[in-house]
Amino acid sequence: MTTLSIAEAAVETGLTTHTLRYYERDGLMLSSVDRSVSGHRRYSDRDLTWIEMITRLRSTGMPIRDVRRYADLVRAGAGNEAERLALLKAHRERVERQLVQVGAHLRAIDHKIGIYEGAVDQAS
Repeated sequence: MTTLSIAEAAVETGLTTHTLRYYERDGLMLSSVDRSVSGHRRYSDRDLTWIEMITRLRSTGMPIRDVRRYADLVRAGAGNEAERLALLKAHRERVERQLVQVGAHLRAIDHKIGIYEGAVDQAS
């Protein structure tokens, strides 16, 4: 099994070492990150996959408390899948509403671009 140092994991995930330490300290990781004999963090493929999921949830606006709740549920193991599903479905609904709003904003921007392109074309 390949493991990465915190610096290598930061490059791999696109996060800072500070963020990786925060995820661990704040209970967002599924388990404690392994340590080398010297005490340095060693990130496994499983850790990196989980960090990618955390990043996706955060990038789509899931609050830290909900990410922590999701991590708690996953750590607890089988038997709480209905709770996990409900949490993810609620988040998905919020993301879908945001996408509708962003689409409306994009259409408004496109409208303004059309106006300015027309003005620029007329001035040429």
